[in-house]
Amino acid sequence: MNKFKKTETGLLHAEGWCANISLNEVDRALKRGAQAAGAGVPPILNTVPTKRTPPTYHRNNKLVKGYQALIDAYGIATYQEINPAIFTVITFPFLFGIMFGDIGHGLLMFLFGLYFVLKENYFLRRLKSYEEIFLMLFNGRYIIMMNGLFALWAGLLYNDIFSLTINIFGMQWEPNWNMTDIKKEKTYTLDPYHDSTRSFNAYSGTPYIFGIDPFWNLAENKLTFINSYKMKLAVILGFSQMMFGLILSLYNYRYKGKKLDVYCTFIPQFIFMNCLVGYLVFLVFFKWFTVTPKTNQPSLLIAFIGMFLQFGSPIADEDRLYAMQEYIQPALVIIAVISVPWMFGAKPLIEHCYPRIRQASYDNFDEGAADGDDEGGEEHHDTMDMLVHQGIETIEFTLGCVSNTASYLRLWALSLAHAELSEVLWSMVMKAGLSINVNPYVNPVFTVVAFAFWAVLTVAILLVLEGLSAFLHALRLHWVEFQNKFYDGEGHPFAPFSFERMLNGAEDE
Repeated sequence: MNKFKKTETGLLHAEGWCANISLNEVDRALKRGAQAAGAGVPPILNTVPTKRTPPTYHRNNKLVKGYQALIDAYGIATYQEINPAIFTVITFPFLFGIMFGDIGHGLLMFLFGLYFVLKENYFLRRLKSYEEIFLMLFNGRYIIMMNGLFALWAGLLYNDIFSLTINIFGMQWEPNWNMTDIKKEKTYTLDPYHDSTRSFNAYSGTPYIFGIDPFWNLAENKLTFINSYKMKLAVILGFSQMMFGLILSLYNYRYKGKKLDVYCTFIPQFIFMNCLVGYLVFLVFFKWFTVTPKTNQPSLLIAFIGMFLQFGSPIADEDRLYAMQEYIQPALVIIAVISVPWMFGAKPLIEHCYPRIRQASYDNFDEGAADGDDEGGEEHHDTMDMLVHQGIETIEFTLGCVSNTASYLRLWALSLAHAELSEVLWSMVMKAGLSINVNPYVNPVFTVVAFAFWAVLTVAILLVLEGLSAFLHALRLHWVEFQNKFYDGEGHPFAPFSFERMLNGAEDE
C-alpha cells in the first residue's frame, strides 16, 4: 500500500505500467479484491496518456526464452522495436551448426539437450538443490538441443561423422582404376569433366544428392576443395544475414514513420552493400554455375581486388568471368562511392533546409510513447550534431561492410578447425588403438582402452571446448554483425508487481 497516494477525496491512487493484453485481467483482479475486502467503493482502472517511454515486454514460450536472454544481455529492445530473438531461434543454431558440423557430435549434443527438455518437470522441482553451472546448462536446454540438431544437419551437409564419411546415396565417382598403375604411382588423377560421347567418365555428371560426395575423403586435394567450399559458404551466409538485418531496419523506420531515414539511410546502405559484398556473392554463384573444368578458372579474389586496384583497366582473357566485366565493375564502384556522401550528408542537409521534415522525422512515431522525456519536452537536434552523428554512422557502416563480411569467415575457420581436430583425435587415438596387433587376447584390451581415451577427449575437447567456442562466435556474429544493422537495444524491461519478487529482494528501486 506504500506505493499508493491518497487523494483529496480520501481515495487511494496509484500508477503503473500494464501490458495491453492484460488490462482486462487486472481489472477483474481489482474487482475480485474489492469484493473480498468488502470495499464500498468499486476500484476504477483508467489508461493514462504519457510521453514517457514504456517498458518493453515480450511474451515468449519456453523455446524462445533462452534466446531472448541472449538478446537482452546485449540490450533490452526499445519499445515497439523489432525483437531479434524471434529470428535468432533459427539463425543462432544455424550458424552454430555451420561451425560445429558433425553428425556424431551434433547427435550427442542434441540428445543431451533433449534429455533436459523431456525431464524438465523433474528438474524444476529440484532447482534449488543444484549448482549454478548445472542451472546454466538446464536453463539453456533448448539452445543446446537446437544447436545439436543443426550441427547434425550440417554434418550431413559436410558428410562428416567423427571425421569419417558415410556413403548414403552412392558415390558419383566411378574411377576405372588399373591396379598395375596404382602399384606404380602413389596418386591417381581423375578427370572431373563429364562427356557423354566418351566411353568412360570418372565422374558420372550427376552431383551427390545431399552434401559432399564421400569420394572426396580419399582425395589428396580434399582439404583444398573443402576450404574453398566452406569459405565461399561463409561469405554467402554472412551477406545473407547482414542483408536481412538491413531489411529489418527498413521495417523499423517505416513503423516509426521515419521516411527520411528510409531514403537517406536505408537506400544508400542497401546500394553500397550490394555493389560490393553482393557483387562478390554474385561472382561466387556465377562461377559455380558457369565455369567448367574445360574453361578458364579465374580467381574471384583477383577479380574482386581488381575492381579497385585496376579500376577501368582492361581484363585479361584468363581472368575474365563474363562479358562486359571491365565496364560493369567500375560502374558498381562508382555507384558505391556515390552512396557514401548520400549516406553522410543527405539527411542533415534536408533537416537543416526543411525543419518541418526534421520535426516529422522525430515526432511521427506513435502518439506520445516513443520520444520525449517525463515532461514531454522535445529533444533539440542541432545540424552540426546531426553531421557528426551521421558521419560516425557512415564510417561505421562502410568499414563494417568489409570487416563484418571478413568476420563471417570465422564460420569457415572454426568448421575447419573442428573437422581437423576430430580427424587428429581419430587417427592418433582410435585408429592407433585399432592398428595394434599383438595377439587375439590382448588386441581387444587395447581397443577398449583406445576407445575410452578417444571418447573422453571427444567429449572434453570437441563437445565442451569446441562447442563453447562455436557458441561464443555465433553469439558475437549476432550481436555485432547482425544486430547493429537494425537493433538499438536502448529500452528497459517491464517488471510486473509481485509479492514474491519483493520478498526475494528483487523489487527494482
